[in-house]
Parts: sequence; structure tokens; C-alpha cells
Amino acid sequence: MATILCLETATTNCSVALSVNGSVIALLEDQSPGYSHAEKLHDFIGRTLSDSGRGVGDLDAVAVSKGPGSYTGLRIGVSAAKGLCYSQDIPLISVPTLTALAWQVETTGLIVSLLDARRMEVYSAVFDKDKQQLRETRAEIITPNSFSEYLEQGMVTFIGSGVDKLQGIIPHPNAVFIEHKLPSAGEMAMLATDKYKKSDIEDVAYFEPYYLKDFVSG
Repeated sequence: MATILCLETATTNCSVALSVNGSVIALLEDQSPGYSHAEKLHDFIGRTLSDSGRGVGDLDAVAVSKGPGSYTGLRIGVSAAKGLCYSQDIPLISVPTLTALAWQVETTGLIVSLLDARRMEVYSAVFDKDKQQLRETRAEIITPNSFSEYLEQGMVTFIGSGVDKLQGIIPHPNAVFIEHKLPSAGEMAMLATDKYKKSDIEDVAYFEPYYLKDFVSG
């Protein structure tokens, strides 16, 4: 039985979940527009464990959203995860942020996870209906031709904080936009458990988030 604490801090959503065998048994989030990670993450960790009747000694691993996303948010999440792993001598698991975001979508078509990367740029990844990644993660500038090769094939569902940039620019009939959705620790649970079973873990001392781009404050 794998008890895993999941931390999602790649966007403005400060999200903490506790999972047992891939099922979420406790979840706390703050999806307010400002970054609240520095003030709330450790409190959320404590409350999530308390609400589930568990302590840090009951954890088998800690999973953290690896990015891409906010430089500062990722640093805070990874630092907290490493501290717990060091103190309890348990494995660190990383979960790609855009993959976890894609798991919020149920569709028969393709999925594009998008995170706002300032101006008209987004971090993006493309997945099939089974959430298998079809194209490498990119930082790209949105244009009217963005994702046209996928839209011509059929329905494409766009999700994440970058969706607002697409609407109005890509009026394709095959485009479906899911608004106001951010990555959540809840979708990390199953992915983290699968990695735990495969011993697909990170080196706690040397692991760094996947920034994708050079540092931009925020």
C-alpha cells in the first residue's frame, strides 16, 4: 500500500493531496490569482496529513509537479518535497505538470495542455485520448496557425491557464476550450503511484525542476 503526498505548485494553484494506492483521500487547494505557496504550502501539508489521520512517518514517498511552470512556484514545491524526503528517508517522485493537467480531460480526441508563459507565449504538450504524449513539451508563441496540424485531424481539447490566449485567435470548429482549469495535486496521485511501483524515482540531492525557459520572476 503506497501512501504518497503530492505537491502541485507550478501555477497559482497551491495544491496538496494525499493518496493511498492512487486514490486521493485528502486534498487542499488555493486557486486564488496570487501566488500563495510560500505562505500556505507547509500549512496545507500539515492539514492534509492531519485531516487524513496520518503523519509524515506514514508516507512512502513524496511526489512533486516537475514543471514547466512558474520558476518561483516550482522552487518552493521542490524544496518542500526534498525536505520531507530527506527527513523521512523516502523516495522523491516527479510528475510532469502538463501530463497531470491532461488527466482532467475525458475526450475521444486529442488534448493540448497549455500554461501561460507571459505575453503570447505558452508552455504546451499534446496528448492522445489515453493521455500518451504525442509531441515534446515546448515554449511557443501562439499564432492563428498554432496546432493546425492537429485541428485538421479532428476534435482537440485545450486546457490550462494558456487557454485564454487561444480563444479568438484560433476559431477552428474542432477546437474545444476548457476554461479556468489549473494543474492540481489530485491528478498527480495515479501517475505518482504508477511511478512508485516501477521505482521510477529521482535523486533527491540533484533533482531540479523542468523550467523549460530561463528564469522569469513570478
